[in-house]
Amino acid sequence: MSNPSPRKLFVTTALPYANGAFHIGHIMEYIQADIWVRFQRMQGNAVNFVGADDAHGAPIMIAAEKAGLTPQQFVANIAAGRKQYLDGFHIAFDNWHSTDGPENHTLAKQIYLDLKKNGLIKTRTIEQFFDPEKNMFLPDRYIKGQCPKCGAQDQYGDNCEVCGAVYAPTDLINPYSALTGATPVLKNSDHFFFMLSDPRSVAFLEEWISGNDVDGKPHLQAEVANKVKEWFTVRDNIDGSTSEGLSDWDISRDAPYFGIEIPDAPGKYFYVWLDAPVGYLASLKNLLDKRGENYDAYMADPKLEQVHFIGKDIVNFHTLFWPAMLHFSGRKTPNKVFVHGFLTVNNGEKMSKSRGTGLDPLKYLSLGMNPEWLRYYLANKLSARNEDIDFNPEDFSARVNSDLVGKYVNIASRAAGFITKKFDGRVATTWATADDAFINKLRNAAPEIQSFYDQREYGKALRAIMEQCDAINVYVDANKPWELAKNPDNNAKLQEVCSRLLEAFRILTIYLKPVLPNVAQQVEALLNIAPLQWNDVATPLPNNHQVNAYAHLMTRVEPKMLDALFEMPAATETKAASDTANAADAAKTDIEPLADEIKIDDFAKVDLRIAKIVNCEHVEGSDKLLRLTLDVGEGRTRNVFSGIKSAYKPEDLVGKLTVLVANLAPRKMKFGISEGMVLAASAADEKKSPGIYILNPWPGAEPGMRIR
Repeated sequence: MSNPSPRKLFVTTALPYANGAFHIGHIMEYIQADIWVRFQRMQGNAVNFVGADDAHGAPIMIAAEKAGLTPQQFVANIAAGRKQYLDGFHIAFDNWHSTDGPENHTLAKQIYLDLKKNGLIKTRTIEQFFDPEKNMFLPDRYIKGQCPKCGAQDQYGDNCEVCGAVYAPTDLINPYSALTGATPVLKNSDHFFFMLSDPRSVAFLEEWISGNDVDGKPHLQAEVANKVKEWFTVRDNIDGSTSEGLSDWDISRDAPYFGIEIPDAPGKYFYVWLDAPVGYLASLKNLLDKRGENYDAYMADPKLEQVHFIGKDIVNFHTLFWPAMLHFSGRKTPNKVFVHGFLTVNNGEKMSKSRGTGLDPLKYLSLGMNPEWLRYYLANKLSARNEDIDFNPEDFSARVNSDLVGKYVNIASRAAGFITKKFDGRVATTWATADDAFINKLRNAAPEIQSFYDQREYGKALRAIMEQCDAINVYVDANKPWELAKNPDNNAKLQEVCSRLLEAFRILTIYLKPVLPNVAQQVEALLNIAPLQWNDVATPLPNNHQVNAYAHLMTRVEPKMLDALFEMPAATETKAASDTANAADAAKTDIEPLADEIKIDDFAKVDLRIAKIVNCEHVEGSDKLLRLTLDVGEGRTRNVFSGIKSAYKPEDLVGKLTVLVANLAPRKMKFGISEGMVLAASAADEKKSPGIYILNPWPGAEPGMRIR
């Protein structure tokens, strides 16, 4: 099992945007990459595993301004919170950097100049929306208006979230600035483009996407390559027609902008999608510089493999723009781009904290839940395909308790105690010969498990390991060490049985170490051995080797932990309130008195209609409002602002029915026009429990029905 030709690997994960904390999707991706990196290192391969914060762009600039901070201060505050997540889940990057680091400024500028020298940067004058109040050109996502295809209100400047149409911001009907509510004006601006449509780019990308790496395996998974190839032939246009070929890539933005200024172009900055992937190289250079290693020499090594782990939402950037940019600037292109799917919960349901289906990584850790439970469970679900995986609490509990505690840890707990109590911690391994059937069966599983790990078929690897655990537990039950221990005449047999079990446990730990690094470290201390490598499968513990006293390695998942993990945010507060106040007394003080009596004619003046919430989103700059796009059966949608942000997440309302005051005069607000009012209930002081409740008609009601 020796490794005569160690691999040289440069591994990255997608760079998280530095405007918020890590979410569970980040953690899943980092765990997937971390397992692969740990496995490669156990093979004796040399790996540099780096990450960084994606620090540039208008959203961070605007968020920093609202927070009263410089963009650098804002990003630094976000970055300061990364360590607790990474350490908490045993994710061991060699370096974590920022795309605002000096290395990235230098590399991004040089790559741009190399592309320009190669004739692949062109300048075009484009018409772009400009916010006269904010005095800045607006990024597409900060322009909103009515979808030119389906008529939905308050859609973003690049695509409609109701019908899915893709368009230019200038196609929007009645556009407005999402920053100030002002009507934007069109102004000309010179933009820089990377020529993806150039025949050289197209020819290179067609070959790279369909080609194989030096190991004879494709650069991309088959399903990813097939999807990317579609973008070479068909591009949807807003009028329903299609165009052939790749689109050129706009790589510039105008000041004010937080980013890297383009050389020889004052007031022009690289669009974040140029300098963000360069952050991979910059983080590596930062790491090598700290070690005193030569970055250029490292990257020039023909044996170096460059591997990226990314989510399926950013495939086009990493399989078109990034490899072409690297190739035509004279740099190494990726060897592999490994694409994974999303993480859902309970059979495909989108995660939502307000519905109690969100999995908060820090909450998981704060509840004392073992991070290696999650590493094991996610690994069980992960494969080499870019398929979504599902987190099911019952399945999570069953897999951890059955596999890790009931099968794996059980082997050590049944054997180690007898070795320390009866044999002074000494194992007997004279039986561990080359023809020993028991141990050979376990050793012979190594190549298959090794291949599964290397191909990122973690689920298959863990199933193969658990099959070995099952076989070893059959041996435990057949030899019953607890029965042997009752008779001193059986001591020799007892020592051999328990030594066999500890040797088997050692090999199982080698197989599980990429997934369970902390448990492996505890096992290494228990067995009194050096850190385990893959080659150690073939070398048994020496005869008469002394092990240490057994300490419990892993507890079981308790149902109350999962209940707390997925507890809805208000549940704890509600319970506390019920413990300290009587509901009837609360009603007397919190429920408003009835309004003055009205006649039926007064009520008839109010036109109440069933409305379907087809879209809902936060209102930039407002702490109270949500923007609702409503279908009231009129053949168009309405835009309504509602002060329910404290009670609802936007994603929880999409698709729900509610009640609208349909004949309320439209109201011009700072953020746009509100065309009605949705009905909601609350106590006299809506900040007190139980809060705000939007009206939700029974199933069967349809948009447009009048309430009488």
